[in-house]
Amino acid sequence: MQVENRLAIVTGGGSGLGAATARALAAKGAKVAVFDRDAEKGQALADDIGGLLCACDVADPGGAEAAIETATAAFGPPAVLVNCAGIGTAGRVVGREGPMPLENFERVIRVNLVGTFNMIRLVAARMSLAEPDAGNARGVIVSTASVAAFEGQIGQAAYAASKGGIAALTLPVARELARFGIRVLTVAPGLFKTPLLEELPEETQAALGAAIPFPARLGDPGEFAGLVLAMIDNDYLNGETVRLDGALRMQPK
Repeated sequence: MQVENRLAIVTGGGSGLGAATARALAAKGAKVAVFDRDAEKGQALADDIGGLLCACDVADPGGAEAAIETATAAFGPPAVLVNCAGIGTAGRVVGREGPMPLENFERVIRVNLVGTFNMIRLVAARMSLAEPDAGNARGVIVSTASVAAFEGQIGQAAYAASKGGIAALTLPVARELARFGIRVLTVAPGLFKTPLLEELPEETQAALGAAIPFPARLGDPGEFAGLVLAMIDNDYLNGETVRLDGALRMQPK
């Protein structure tokens, strides 16, 4: 699918994987709407790429709908949605203080899984009403899972469950939206040099990178963005979750 002069929505677009993806889409000529709760970072990125900031909580139905309406009014119907918004809170099911507070689990599920589904359902509804292109395609949705969806480590029960849910959504939603000409895909990244990992000491980052078979380093956000663009470009790729991890398989801890 061609993205030039078409609306691409990127959630979590103010930093990390989302920012790299927003930049890559803008470089291809897309009209990018940056969805992020951090208005300062989101605005800076939007200004830099000539996009539009839509500050919102992706898990809030009303807020997300209003943000999509703003983006659509500015740039027309959405052709691309890339879900990068998420959090990575860690915690044991049973720790020194007793069982994990249920609200901690619920928060991760709400932001990562419910937020992703909320954006899919709202944006897909808009896409379904757009005019199809010459190939009868109306849009592409790419979400972000994680290798933790398949090899969650100790302390990642909530995170792994949320990302596993995103991976599990991919095929049934792709099958359902096929009648509208909307493709649905997911990337499951491994260890990437995002703001969260960049806060760790250099020696810790190096040790994490060394554990990856090849290339033995942390992933670059630009490599994630490159895969997203390739997914959008390849019209026969649909209903699939693609690992992007340098052959990493996570150990229990």
